[in-house]
Amino acid sequence: MPDTVAPLADRMRPKELDSIVGQEHLLGRDKPFRKMLERGELHSMIFWGPPGSGKTTLALAIAQYTAADFIQISAVSSGVADIRKAVKRAQDNRQLFRRRTILFIDEIHRFNKAQQDALLPYVESGVITLIGATTENPSFEVIAPLLSRCRVYVLNQLRPEELKVLMRRALESEQGLAGLKPEVGDDVLDYFTVIAQGDARVALTALELAVISTEPDEGGKRRVTLELAQEIVQRKFLLYDKGGEEHYNLISALHKSLRDSDPDGALYWLARMLEAGEDPLYIARRLVRFATEDIGLADPDALLVANAAKEAVHFTGMPEGNTALAQAVIYLALAPKSNAVYQAYLRAKQDALNSLTEPVPLHLRNPVTPLMESLGYGKGYKYAHDFPDARVEQEHLPDSLRGRKYYFPTNRGFEAELRKRQRRQDREEGTD
Repeated sequence: MPDTVAPLADRMRPKELDSIVGQEHLLGRDKPFRKMLERGELHSMIFWGPPGSGKTTLALAIAQYTAADFIQISAVSSGVADIRKAVKRAQDNRQLFRRRTILFIDEIHRFNKAQQDALLPYVESGVITLIGATTENPSFEVIAPLLSRCRVYVLNQLRPEELKVLMRRALESEQGLAGLKPEVGDDVLDYFTVIAQGDARVALTALELAVISTEPDEGGKRRVTLELAQEIVQRKFLLYDKGGEEHYNLISALHKSLRDSDPDGALYWLARMLEAGEDPLYIARRLVRFATEDIGLADPDALLVANAAKEAVHFTGMPEGNTALAQAVIYLALAPKSNAVYQAYLRAKQDALNSLTEPVPLHLRNPVTPLMESLGYGKGYKYAHDFPDARVEQEHLPDSLRGRKYYFPTNRGFEAELRKRQRRQDREEGTD
């Protein structure tokens, strides 16, 4: 019977490079990373990858392979004092035993700047070989001086077939679940690969829970059915971090699906975000922005639809608000696209920031006091409604920007009509 105190994922953790499943781009026999380890060469590095992709496992295997002393700390519960203890041990290893020391810091992105700064001199001098593990983009979470002294290696999410290899290994190993005499079909393993989303720890935890929860038959065998597995694990674990990079990756995927007029892709990314717990009002705000930035006046109703979805979500809450967002997403995806409004604002902004800050022309100012009227405020202003079709020719820009054009409508959607109106107006004013 295996030690049931330690979780299955820990009991089954590979201790050798050849036993690690996945990450062939690093560990394949012909890969530079593998050849570097075989030569006994080590440098400080950061493993960046999703949860359960094998960052800790790989660090432990490297220490075993290179016969280095391995010190493991977590940035969640450790501080500068723990770093100093590790450095002292590393210095003793170096001076007394001529042995290398690997300092493995799990979730290194949780160290603040001062804590990361404390590592710098010892990484620089080679007293410690740092291996950091993070699920967050190191470019944003690790200080530049430390990042420049490390190589970043990206670990990939494990594929379904790789997860199944790990689960079968656990079922057949005495260290794993073999002592419980489990019988688990491929349909159950397939289900666990779906709910695990590439996370080996989740897959093995679900498998262990299913086997333990199954009553043994008269022969002592535990037959895990798909129905039992689904009952034990109610819903899959969607990989998502509302404050991390995955948050921005998913909203980017939604935005680009909308821009490319793909309602199905947009609905999928919307569902991914909502079912993982994203704030629906955050999504609604992004849809409102999309309606003005990527659709604009090609379909003026797009802004109304997006804003209505925002109000519906605010009024009904979740989960009732999910269909309001879905309705908006479908409408925005299928609406004609134009960024002319967005580009018009950027042009106006450029002039507002970079041109001479001229006063408002006198004829556009309101003469609200006798003094202001005596100074010429409003003098020469032509009231549009006093003219045929409420159209009047007068300048509305400062002198240095006279005649400047910012808005150039496209031929798509309602903007085609606006383009006709603009050209007709230009012809009447003689500016075409």
